[in-house]
Amino acid sequence: MITTSTLLILIIIGLIAGILSGIFGIGGGIVIVPALIYILGFTQHRATGTSLAVLLPPVGLIAVLEYYRHGHVDLKAALIIAVALIIGAWFGAILANKLSGAILRMAFGIFVVSIGFYIIYGAAKKMGWL
Repeated sequence: MITTSTLLILIIIGLIAGILSGIFGIGGGIVIVPALIYILGFTQHRATGTSLAVLLPPVGLIAVLEYYRHGHVDLKAALIIAVALIIGAWFGAILANKLSGAILRMAFGIFVVSIGFYIIYGAAKKMGWL
């Protein structure tokens, strides 16, 4: 049973993930998974599975329509990526379920930090700092 406070936390997680998804194209792995783990105490596997379940409905349909309205959506590229994502997600889920929660969490942390460094490096280079 979901308590009122848990319901409120889940709504806040969804709103924050939605806003960040609309702005940066992120949500599941970067926002939802850590929030479920560190705020609600989900295991790594349960958080990942729940995040994937969130993504099953049309992901960000309203945001996609807004970007499309402004000519910023390549439907052919999106379809190709979506098909590949389905296949990749299936193989990823098989692999993730063979790993311990601790190893999965460490790999996720390394991935997020690596992406962060890459983004900071690229921004600093464009700004002439490097």
